[in-house]
Parts: sequence; structure tokens; C-alpha cells
Amino acid sequence: MKVIVASFPKTGTKSMNLALTKLGYKVYDFIENGVYLREEWCTIFNDGWTTEMFRKMYEDIDAVVDLPACYFWEEIHKAFPDAKIILTMRESEDVWYKSILRQLIVGDENYTFRLMQILSPSQRRLLHGTGYGTGLAVFGYKQIFDSKWFGRKMNEQLMKMKYRAHNAYVLQNAPRDKFLLFNMKEGWEPLCKFLGVPVPVEPFPHKNAGGTILNELLTTHPAVIKMKKEFVISSAVLCTMAILILFLARKKDFRSFVSGLFRSALKTIGWYKDRKV
Repeated sequence: MKVIVASFPKTGTKSMNLALTKLGYKVYDFIENGVYLREEWCTIFNDGWTTEMFRKMYEDIDAVVDLPACYFWEEIHKAFPDAKIILTMRESEDVWYKSILRQLIVGDENYTFRLMQILSPSQRRLLHGTGYGTGLAVFGYKQIFDSKWFGRKMNEQLMKMKYRAHNAYVLQNAPRDKFLLFNMKEGWEPLCKFLGVPVPVEPFPHKNAGGTILNELLTTHPAVIKMKKEFVISSAVLCTMAILILFLARKKDFRSFVSGLFRSALKTIGWYKDRKV
């Protein structure tokens, strides 16, 4: 581990991910943590952790960004004391919160992504394992990452308070000789100087403006592509079953079978009495 980005999401973390990747670092973002290290994070959320756990988790990884790793930046730094720490922030907590809301709205408007939460086993494991644990651990709010289909409820005051407290703690406790407070508008120079790497010729990347990252992930990220394939397969199976049921429902024997099964179930729970209607 060489770089720990301690920034909360929606503070330029996707741009930082791409920038570090272009500089040659192997980066783990939220999806990589949730897919490839899901069991480890579930253990951390439910039972606690040791420094050795983080050392094993990230021994072959160069950098981490976004949740849940950013919230555990200090614990990861204990495992990798030579790693450098970067913090990015938005202009204000109000701007940050509006950006969070926009990301969630974009997700709600993407019907493929929403249905994947139901029909993709990998997506469910990601959101209800790492996502659930992250929301509970960081914001104290178990529904923070759920879709509005599942009754999402936002707590603006709590989220802003957590954002302020997190940034203040990093600013106060990160070792000065290994810390950079970085503004994306500054471009490559301060980042590359801090990391001790050459400055690329290409412009500094800016990614996920307006929460548009979802469409890109659906077509480029291997783990998300797998989720999309699971969604397609599950949808095909459900459609086939529905067609089969509709076909069989036209058969008299099948209707009699279903009717008898239904009556037996009602008899069992005491709701049905034999009589002609």
C-alpha cells in the first residue's frame, strides 16, 4: 500500500482513482472492496479487526479510495506506515450533500441498475454486505445505500455532521510528512510532487461529474459487467417461468391442481371450510 485517499465519496474520488491508475497504481475503489474483499469487510463491521487483517487485505494493492477504506484510513496506515495520505474536500458540506443526493437520483433513474439490486446476486451481496455495513459504520444509518424502492431515508444533519467530523479528524491526525490536502483544480503538479512521480502530459482527469459514473461502470467494470449478466440471466429465467405458468394455466388439469393446492393450504391454516360457493 502506497497511497491512502482518506476522502469521503463525492469529493473527487473517482477522478482520484483514474489519476492514480494513470500514474501506474493498482487502485481499489468501493466496488473492488465490496466484491473482492467482501468477507473481510463483513468481518470488520461485525466482529472488529486487527492491523494484520488490513495488511493481508492490501498487501498487493497500491492505493485505496472511497468508502469503506477512507473511513478506516488510520487503521490501514497502521498496517502500512510508509503509505502517503491524501484528503480532498468539496467547497462546503452543502455542496457535498447535494452531490450525494444527485448520485442517488441518477441511480434511481437507471432502471437497469435498480433491477440489478434485486436480480443480481453479486449486486445484492455488494449492497447488503459491504454497502449495508458501510452505511451503518460510517453514518450510523443502515439504509443509506438502499434504493428508494426499499425505503431509503436520508438524514441530512447526521450525514453533514459525519462529513465535518471525518475531515476534521484527518486534518488533525494525519502525519504532516505524509499528508496532502489536495484540490483537483490544482492538476497534476502538486499530486505528482507529493508522490514523487513524473507529471503526465495529458490533462488531469475529471470523472463522475453529476453522478454519471453508473452508465460507464455498466459497460467497463468487470465486476459490474458480471452483475449485469446475472441480471440478464435472472430476467430470462423469470420471463420463461411466467410464460410457462401462463401456458399451463390454460390447462384444466393444471387449474384443478393449483385450486386443490390452494384449498389444502387454506385448510391447513384453518381459513377454508368445505362448502359450495
